[in-house]
Amino acid sequence: MLPPILTDPLTDDVLTALRARLAEVGYTVDGITEQLGERAYAALQRNETTPGLLAGPGGAAGTLAQLWLMQRPVSHTDAGEALGTLLAPLIEAGIVADEGDRVRALVDLRPYAASEGEDTRDLWVLSDLTPGLDGIATTVAADHVLGISPASTSLVHQAVRTPVGAALDLGTGCGVQALHLAAHAQRVVATDVTARSLALAGLTARLNAVEVDLRDGGFFAPVAGERFDLVLTNPPFVISPPTDAADLLIYRDSGMPGDGAVERIVREVSAYLNPGGWCQVLANWELPSDRAWEERIASWIEDTGLSAWVVQREVLDPAQYVELWLKDSGHHPSTGGDVADYERRYAAWLAWLDQRGVAGVGFGWINLRRPAGGEPVVRRIEQWHHDVEQPIGPEVEAWHGRATWLAATTDADLRAAHLVRREDVVQETHGAPGAGDPSTIVLRQQRAMRRARTVDTVLTGLVGACDGELSVDQVLAALAHLLERDVEGVLAAYLPQVRELVEEGYLEPSGGDLHGEALP
Repeated sequence: MLPPILTDPLTDDVLTALRARLAEVGYTVDGITEQLGERAYAALQRNETTPGLLAGPGGAAGTLAQLWLMQRPVSHTDAGEALGTLLAPLIEAGIVADEGDRVRALVDLRPYAASEGEDTRDLWVLSDLTPGLDGIATTVAADHVLGISPASTSLVHQAVRTPVGAALDLGTGCGVQALHLAAHAQRVVATDVTARSLALAGLTARLNAVEVDLRDGGFFAPVAGERFDLVLTNPPFVISPPTDAADLLIYRDSGMPGDGAVERIVREVSAYLNPGGWCQVLANWELPSDRAWEERIASWIEDTGLSAWVVQREVLDPAQYVELWLKDSGHHPSTGGDVADYERRYAAWLAWLDQRGVAGVGFGWINLRRPAGGEPVVRRIEQWHHDVEQPIGPEVEAWHGRATWLAATTDADLRAAHLVRREDVVQETHGAPGAGDPSTIVLRQQRAMRRARTVDTVLTGLVGACDGELSVDQVLAALAHLLERDVEGVLAAYLPQVRELVEEGYLEPSGGDLHGEALP
């Protein structure tokens, strides 16, 4: 059973003093790294506490790291030295427990560094204690509030950060998305379905002096009739079979069949977006055995009137997927689960996926935009499993700029366009040692999506010659003459590939003006 939250609410004065105290003693990402060492801090990100414990006390910051990050009791004396007069109200509020000569954490209070451009803000996030530290079996309650996770960090990196008027954090959890939104949105609304999540997200916001309008309710019910410029959501996307309420983990299980929660958000969000507004979703989706996954996702978007860029980042087969989430819920025998119970759950989940015709599960991004000012609807659905530059949010906007420019550009306009090669694009050649000519030529991006594309001599020459001086027509004509090929044939064959090179970011219009949208 989870401990109560806010049995005695913390006042704004206490939270202001706590924020100042945490900064003063160095309970920040940089401070903890300095006190414990990079190896120990990196281990904590893997839920391993031993290197941190071996690093020693480390002063007040070390005491607080042991209390919250390592979930180990600390002496009442050490806690008092680290927190001063703030210890008593934290005990009263149920943030820590007084156990006589010791103090134990009841919830997590974690330092967090939010980077915005060249600036970094020291923040702190409250959530429930991290389960499974050091591989120790931990059972979590249905309304467990997950802390900063790889999924939430991915959404942070995915988000468009252009200044906006109103933003919505749909399913806020611990509130970390709302902290980022508050840095570039005039108004932030955050919703969730559990009182516990709203309480902890509210504390997180107030601790960081951030104003967030917190509302109770699922999907778009709490914001009926409102519109936003940016909606971010990391919904409960786990594709799991119907289960008893006791087994439902609200942070990951929607209770809807399959990927129905994600589909519902995609189909409904248009009504809640201002013109030019974005909705960005981090999600799972089923890969059906009887049709292409791209067709299935496209069917969700088809009638929304929204532009869309969907990227499938990873695929798991059904067995891998079941194993992942049974470990997450603490049912795997390696984390203390009962073997017979694990096998029963595994078999039932796998059979359910098979009955649904699920050949695999995709993980990835869904970026949706409501067109503004007569701009065309543009869509791209693809998979890219390789590393990308983070944050990737600027590339989301840049892709939209390139795609809308192309949609409004006829073939004749494209032939007349002056393009430039993006500065980070390099050429790689591969071939047998001593060979006169390479067998393969690859264009590779060093930034953004870090795409790689195998090209031939014509495209290599085109990209190399695109410095803004000559038009596409002039460059391709010159290459055709050089290679003794028919000019019109070269133009017809390569103009579609020029479009692809622009949409994927290898080439850009000279001057970087994509109908008013700046390139990164």
